[in-house]
Amino acid sequence: MPFVLIVSFIVVFALILLAVSVGLKFFDARRKKQVVDMLHTASGEQVVTITNLLKEIEPENTGSFSQLVSSLHFAKHAQQQIQQAGLTWTASKLLTMMGVLAVVGFLLGLLIGGAVVTAFLLASSMASLPYVYVSRKRKKRLDELEEQLPEALDFLARSMRAGHAFTISLEMVGEEVRDPLGQEFRALFNEQNLGAPLETALGNFSYRAPLMDVRFFTSSVLLQKQTGGNLAEILSRLAYVIRERFRLKRQVKASSAHGRLTATILTVLPVATMLGLLVVAPGYLQGMAEDPDGKKLIAGAVIAQILGNICIRKIINIKV
Repeated sequence: MPFVLIVSFIVVFALILLAVSVGLKFFDARRKKQVVDMLHTASGEQVVTITNLLKEIEPENTGSFSQLVSSLHFAKHAQQQIQQAGLTWTASKLLTMMGVLAVVGFLLGLLIGGAVVTAFLLASSMASLPYVYVSRKRKKRLDELEEQLPEALDFLARSMRAGHAFTISLEMVGEEVRDPLGQEFRALFNEQNLGAPLETALGNFSYRAPLMDVRFFTSSVLLQKQTGGNLAEILSRLAYVIRERFRLKRQVKASSAHGRLTATILTVLPVATMLGLLVVAPGYLQGMAEDPDGKKLIAGAVIAQILGNICIRKIINIKV
């Protein structure tokens, strides 16, 4: 019996030591990850007027293609779009994908149609796919940021009314609010926590999230810092204004639904009619496509269709 108790004690003691060791390693890895995230968010590329907190170390052997891409004006715009989309790509990677898809599209156009014009059109369409993907991801992410901002401002105001400092409230918002806005607030807190001035950190925040409401938020915080006042009350009123603007925007969207439906029908109907005629009577449009004047009429119809769609969308796109 004593032997069994001794063995049981040794086993339990070993399990406790193992659990403590695993727990310490887990918390140590978590602290290291937090530090790495702070350094990563603070050393990202920013606008020219805002200084970086940490100097980025460039590799010694930089490829000639990367140097060429970085020298282009499009590279800065592409990198800004990628960063605001929340992707980890680089401008050189985006341009490489566009170039590869352009070559593939050109070869497919030559194999399918045989005409150089068709090959160029297909190459242009396929080359634009990565950029369209980045643009859509950016728009979706910015829309999510805009929708989350009133809730985050209310959380920030309640935290400050409870007695917390502004920087501590920023940290709490970054931890409690879901991404992508939580990620941006964590980056804002990390930059300021690593020694950046509040103006620089808020400027970087406005750069990463180029929204009107974010500019209102940064302007309110900086103005309160210079002139004083109740920042919690300012943020609460700002959240109320943003929600009212969202309500008005939804009303305008509902009122312009008829225009959007009209634009969609007027755009799809000619194409659907042409496809239906090709299925029902394949030779009906063949003479028009082979005639020189018919080709001009087809090109004019396509251009007029595109211009009409753009005009309708400009009319129904009401800024709020």
